[in-house]
Amino acid sequence: EGKGVVQDVVKAAELYGKAADQGHADGQYNLGRMYEEGKGVVQDVVKAAELYGKAADQDLAIGQCFVGRMYEEGKGVVQDVVKAAELYGKAADQGHAYGQYNLGR
Repeated sequence: EGKGVVQDVVKAAELYGKAADQGHADGQYNLGRMYEEGKGVVQDVVKAAELYGKAADQDLAIGQCFVGRMYEEGKGVVQDVVKAAELYGKAADQGHAYGQYNLGR
């Protein structure tokens, strides 16, 4: 976001990558967002889904929601609405509003 420093999405992706490589769930999720949106990196929805999945595997609710959406839409993964619902349910069980919303619609 550039708070206190000049905004540099390439540097942000690099730093998120270091965190992700160390197994940090928030780093994996944030780097996944950058790959999905093509900010600071070449857009790669397969890589985004992979990173969201790694964050989800560590019970990061937002990671579960985002990889769930990827499964729901078939974006970067083979479409699987059952898997999407399962992931939304895991996030909902943690009280995550996005997971609850998507599970209930």
